[in-house]
Amino acid sequence: MSLTTPPRLPEKSVTELTALRHQLHRRPEVSGAEAETAKRIAAELTQLGADRLWQGLGGHGVAAEFAGQVPGPTVLIRCELDGLPIAEVSDLPYRSELAGKSHVCGHDGHMTMVMGVGHGLAYGLANRPAKGRVILLFQPAEETGMGAPAVIASADWAAIKPDYAFAIHNLPGMALGHIGLCRSTAACASRGMKVTLAGKSSHAAMPDDGVSPAPALAQLMTDLPELGPGGVLDEAFRLCTLTHVNLGEPAFGIAPGDGELRCTLRSVTDTGMAGLIEQATALVTSTAREHGLKAEITWHDVFAATVNGATANDIATRAAESCAIPVEMLEHPMRFSEDFGCFGLDGAEAAMVYLGSGEEQPQLHNPDFDFPDALIPVGAGFFLTIVDQLLGLRDGGS
Repeated sequence: MSLTTPPRLPEKSVTELTALRHQLHRRPEVSGAEAETAKRIAAELTQLGADRLWQGLGGHGVAAEFAGQVPGPTVLIRCELDGLPIAEVSDLPYRSELAGKSHVCGHDGHMTMVMGVGHGLAYGLANRPAKGRVILLFQPAEETGMGAPAVIASADWAAIKPDYAFAIHNLPGMALGHIGLCRSTAACASRGMKVTLAGKSSHAAMPDDGVSPAPALAQLMTDLPELGPGGVLDEAFRLCTLTHVNLGEPAFGIAPGDGELRCTLRSVTDTGMAGLIEQATALVTSTAREHGLKAEITWHDVFAATVNGATANDIATRAAESCAIPVEMLEHPMRFSEDFGCFGLDGAEAAMVYLGSGEEQPQLHNPDFDFPDALIPVGAGFFLTIVDQLLGLRDGGS
């Protein structure tokens, strides 16, 4: 499929942006460790002449302001800095140079599309917005769910806080260059539940003298998934996925005295998640008590549901139509989670937009995934069109 390049992104930028994506792809950094990526992004934004630059947001986050001539709304365009702890399987000339790390979620492409907005605002046909301001946010630690909350909690957030927020996530399985929007929830709420059970070890010849967590673990491995069997992605959707179980020591002479279980809870709504947490906690507590064990529960990788606002969806739809990009209203949200939902909870009119990366494209987090370069001008032009709708773009020449 050939893609029509949306307006306002200078043609000379496409080659530069493609080269930038390949450079970012070679040097992925995982959540919380994006120092070199952030440094590179900050240097690019400085070269583009951003009016203000923030660094160290919520860790390694970077944000740039492009200001209009008069006051007006603040429009945030957000992408993610982090890669994944997954070894890339690829013969690409720009494949990852860092063992066990890769950009197989496409965050390298997301960063490049947002940098394309900077190109348009800096020296393209657009130049600065007529009013208000554009904030380009390169957010850390999305994959763990810790990045967006940390950015919002940072001391600099008050100077950045937007009225509107938009982000793109590429979506394998959707036609290349098509846009998908969800009417309400765009990505599920989820969180990791770590259960630690403590009993008493004993000699393997005398297991009755100890308190083994094995029966409780076996029971929980059956009962926890029954709390969330999956099914249709409506408001009643619940999914509990076992991800790890550990029992005792790798030995033959010791009857175990401790065990650990990890699972991921998932729901379409935050209210549904609150109910699932309550049920799972009660189940673990009662099961541990039944078997004479002490139980500890800790929570990890916490994501609120990402919910699109109706107004933001309308803005995104008009921008796509203006760019002649086909729009699909998706019947259900994605099962995966995204911490972009925090910006909506913080008061911004927000929308997570899905951009098709190809019907035959490997799935996100597959070791052979690679973001299609053809999407760079599509995403950048789409974002610039949103800015034009909300703030107006002056014809500054090039």
